[in-house]
Amino acid sequence: MPSPIVGTGVPQGLDSLDSLADAGDVNETPFNVFIGHNLGHRVFTMSVPFRKFADISDVANDREAGPVAQRQLDEGHAKKLAIYMVKGLISAAKMRRIAAGKPVPDTFDALIRILGEQPYFSLQPLVCNIRNVPPGGNGAGGIRGLRLETPSGETAAFKVFLSERHTLWVVDGQHRRHAADMAMTFLEQVRQLGKYPGKGAVLFTEKGKPVSEAEMLVWNEAYEAARHFATLTVEVHLGLDIEQERQLFHDLNRLGKKVDASLAFQFDGSNPITLFIKHKLSGELGVALTDNEPKDWSQDSGAILLKDSVAINAIAFLNKGNVSGATPAVIEPREQAVLDLWSRIIEIPAFGSHQAKEKTVAAQPVVLKAMAKIAYDLNFSNRKPADAEEQFQQFLERLPSVDFSHDNPMWNFYGLSPGERLDKGLAGLADYLPEEVPGVNRDIGSKQGDFMRFGAKHNDIFPILGDMLRWATGLPSRRANAD
Repeated sequence: MPSPIVGTGVPQGLDSLDSLADAGDVNETPFNVFIGHNLGHRVFTMSVPFRKFADISDVANDREAGPVAQRQLDEGHAKKLAIYMVKGLISAAKMRRIAAGKPVPDTFDALIRILGEQPYFSLQPLVCNIRNVPPGGNGAGGIRGLRLETPSGETAAFKVFLSERHTLWVVDGQHRRHAADMAMTFLEQVRQLGKYPGKGAVLFTEKGKPVSEAEMLVWNEAYEAARHFATLTVEVHLGLDIEQERQLFHDLNRLGKKVDASLAFQFDGSNPITLFIKHKLSGELGVALTDNEPKDWSQDSGAILLKDSVAINAIAFLNKGNVSGATPAVIEPREQAVLDLWSRIIEIPAFGSHQAKEKTVAAQPVVLKAMAKIAYDLNFSNRKPADAEEQFQQFLERLPSVDFSHDNPMWNFYGLSPGERLDKGLAGLADYLPEEVPGVNRDIGSKQGDFMRFGAKHNDIFPILGDMLRWATGLPSRRANAD
C-alpha cells in the first residue's frame, strides 16, 4: 500500500513528502495541492492560474531538447482550443463581475456571441510529470511540503514548494498548454495595440479592426481573469521515467472511447450549425431527426440521422465535411439561404414520410449532400456566377418537381449504353457529368430490386449527383460556371 503522508517528529512536518526537509531550493513557489494515489501511485492535484501554467511546464516533443514522450503539435487544433479558451476567459471575467456585485455590460455577451456562445465552459485536467525527483516524491531529493490543517486538526490540503528544477513535463495536454499561450498572446496584443491582430495570434474574426472602449474593458478583465481568477487543474505524477510517461500518454489517449457523432450533436450547445439544426431545421421547419439508423428501409421512419444532418449542413454552410471551426459571424448571415433550401426539400413528395427511403431517393443523405453543395456554390462560393441568385431561385422552384423516384433512369446513367441514354431522354446529361475516362470508376450506386441504392463513398458521389440535379432543374453546368 502507498505510504501515508505523515510527519516525523513534527506534527505538521513532511520530509520529501513523507517527512519535512529542513531547507528548500532558492526561488521556490508554493502551491496548495491535494495528494492522492491514482491506482496506488502518489499524485498531486493542483490548480494553477491560467497565465502561469506555461511558465512552469514544458513539452517533451523536441528531439534536440531531450527524450521525446509526446506527439508533434497540431497548430490547427491548438488554435481551435485557444478560441474556446478566450471565450471561457470572457465568461470567467463576467462571473467575476457577478460575484463582486458589479453590473455586466452587454459587450461581454456580444463578444462571446461573435466567437460562439455556449452554456458552459470548462477544460479537463492536464496530466504532467516531475521527472527529477524520486518515484512518488519519496526520499532524498524529493519535494518539500507542509501539511495544512483545520482548527480541529484535520488535514485540509498540503502546501508544496516547487523550484525552478521542478518542471512540469506535460504528458497529456500539450495542445491545451500551447492554446493557453496563444490565448494570452492574443489578449496581450489586443491590449497593447488597441486593435485585433491581423496576423500571428488571430483568434478573432475582425482582423485589424480597432478595439472599441467597451470591448477593451472586456479584454482587460479577461486578461485579469487569466492572471488571478481562472485556473487550470493539473494532475502531477512524480518521478516517472520516459518509458512510464509514454505508457501513460498511450493509456490516456487510446483507452478512451470516442463520443458517437449523434450523441455529440445532442449535447453540443456551442456550434452555430448544430444550433441551426436544432432551432431552425427541427424547431421551425419540423424536420424529424433521429440518432438511430434503421437497418432495414422498411422500418425507416422518415427522420434524418443526426450525424447525416450535421454533414449535410456543413456542406451547405461551409463546403466542408464537418462543422468544426464554424462561427456565428460566418453562419448566421447564411442561415436564410440554407433554410430556403430545406423549405423546398420538405416539399419533395414522400420526403419525411414513413418508409421514405423506399419511396424517394431524396431521403438518402448523399442526395441531400448534392443539394447542399449546389446551395453553397450558388450562395457562398468565391467563384459563384454573376447570376447566382437567379440560378438558386430557379433551383428552389424546380426542385420539388424533379423525379426523385427510384425508377428515374437518370440515377443509373453510367449503367446505360449510349443508345439507352438517348432512348430515355438523357443525351444532354453527358455534358454536365465528369468525362468518362477509361479505368476511372464512376460507380455511384446501382438498382437493387425496386430500389436505387447509392454507394457509401459520398465524397465521390454527391458532386456527380449535383451535376444531375443541375441538369434536371435546368441550371447551367458547373463546368460552364468554372469556364
